[in-house]
Amino acid sequence: MDSSMMLANKQVVLKNYVEEYPKESDFEVRSSMISSHIPQGSKGLFVKNLYLACDPYMRHRMSHHISNDAPLLASFNPGSVIIGLGVAKVIKSTDADFEEGDYIWGMTAWEKYTLILNTNGLFRIKYTDVPLSYYAGILGMPGLAAYIGFNNLCSAKEGDVVYVSSAAGGVGQLVGQFAKMKGCYVVGSASTDEKVHLLKSQLGFDDAFNYKQGNDLAGALKSHFPKGIDVYFENVGGNMLDKVLLHMNLYGRIAVSGMISQYNLKKPDGIHNLFCLISKRLRMEGFSEFDFRHKVPEYLEFAIQLIREKKLLFVEDIAEGLENAASAFVDNSAWSLKVKVTTLKLK
Repeated sequence: MDSSMMLANKQVVLKNYVEEYPKESDFEVRSSMISSHIPQGSKGLFVKNLYLACDPYMRHRMSHHISNDAPLLASFNPGSVIIGLGVAKVIKSTDADFEEGDYIWGMTAWEKYTLILNTNGLFRIKYTDVPLSYYAGILGMPGLAAYIGFNNLCSAKEGDVVYVSSAAGGVGQLVGQFAKMKGCYVVGSASTDEKVHLLKSQLGFDDAFNYKQGNDLAGALKSHFPKGIDVYFENVGGNMLDKVLLHMNLYGRIAVSGMISQYNLKKPDGIHNLFCLISKRLRMEGFSEFDFRHKVPEYLEFAIQLIREKKLLFVEDIAEGLENAASAFVDNSAWSLKVKVTTLKLK
């Protein structure tokens, strides 16, 4: 017997392609009806969304020029519901790997209820003794990105000097803590004095600085890295990367996780100091955590115990309600400076 029903739904829709900085007017909240029916013969889920991640990478998908060769970075179509990572509860399932009442995390939609017909890339939440919102942050994409980027790409060792840009962000704050666990000397940069204080007082960074204070980024780097940088975890790009290249040590490693300063520019900034890759024998490599989803169980086993023992901390902002989704993403500030993880909690 089909127990499907029609339910009132609320959705966040992209009204038009975003140019330069996103605005709240680029989004629209719509009301609709949705059927809980899962088509016969399909392996699908009907879920109620609980938390949605406002991830900076989503800005890419709001522009028209993004190639559709990479589905996870393909452009949203104007008029369509925003798609992103989130946490949900299973209401109905025809997939043997998921049962009614399970909590899951993975790709879903910015709406109250979602019918998911492709369950690849979804993970059943095993550990529920931590906040479910953590699976949109420390135990989700940002956590895995920090773990993979630092451990697989940085080749850090005890005593290395590590620099993390956008260090108060969802990825950066974890990279700094992972580096300290390896015995590295860690310096982070952020856009406000409040975030600098957070890095030093709560997250264990050896030092931190406000890169927006003054106009001498090169001088700030020279002051904080008198003996150079062995490992740079890149989240900003543009002028930051250009200046850091000059301060890297011989055989330094650069893991490129993001370039948030470039996401809203019509013409990205040029990098002038790339010859340093040759003269300093640097290794610079970009990555996407989507290529390392097979590492999720390994990462969860590593992180969950540290969280329980309060040896791994995470600072998150929670906004409530789909009607606040646009403001949570835009964050009421210059978006390129948004360096903290924001999670949307559905009512």
